Order: sequence, then structure tokens, then C-alpha cells
Amino acid sequence: MLIAILLAVNIAVCICLVAVVLLQRSEGGALGMGGGPSGFMTARGAGNLLTQVTWWLAGAFFVISLALTVLSGREQAASSVVDRVKVESIDPNALNKAAPAQPAQPAPLEAPTPTVRNPFGIEPQNEAPAKP
Repeated sequence: MLIAILLAVNIAVCICLVAVVLLQRSEGGALGMGGGPSGFMTARGAGNLLTQVTWWLAGAFFVISLALTVLSGREQAASSVVDRVKVESIDPNALNKAAPAQPAQPAPLEAPTPTVRNPFGIEPQNEAPAKP
């Protein structure tokens, strides 16, 4: 139950984080597209507020993600991979068997004879006469 609630909160924080990052003005010159002074939020105070909100949301995202990882790991801590594989049912003699014999090599494939289709209906004539 707690994991489901934390997962829903984490998704909400993630959506808010994406929205806040997209609201911020571009400061860099990535690919030659820098943000000009006529941006949506140009006041320095708005930039500081968005920066602080971004940091808080990012911190919340990491803390909730870490909590989800720890809680889901504790739920499955009682079971082991070895317990799930059921090692007792494996026969060691079956593991040491020799590899099965390779089947006989199949006959080599023969390529079909090529046929020439002439769309004009003209029969090719022999260039050189046959020697007797």
C-alpha cells in the first residue's frame, strides 16, 4: 500500500519537475539557439523561484525513488534466488552428460539453372558456329 502511494507521489513530482524545467528560459547557446531578452519570464526573481522549485522537486524525486527502492527490496528480502530455482530438484549426473552426437552433414545444395526470359519474343541466335 505504501509503495503504491509513494509511486503515485513520485509520478506527480516527476510531472511537476518536467513542467518547471520546461517553463525556464534557455540560458545556453545549445545548437545556436540562445534565449533572447524577450523571453516568457525574464525577471530575475522568476528565474530564482523556478530554479529553487526545480532543486526542491529534483531532491524530492531522488528521495522518493530511493525510498521506493529500499521498500521494494525489503518486501522481497525473505526470498532468495536459490529458493526460487529449487536447486534440490537438479540432477548432477544429468549436468555431466556428454554432448549429443552431431547429425550427419546434409548434402550440399545445388543452384538451379538460370533461365533467360526475353520479353520481346526474339530468340537469341548463336554467335559462333559449332565446330564439327
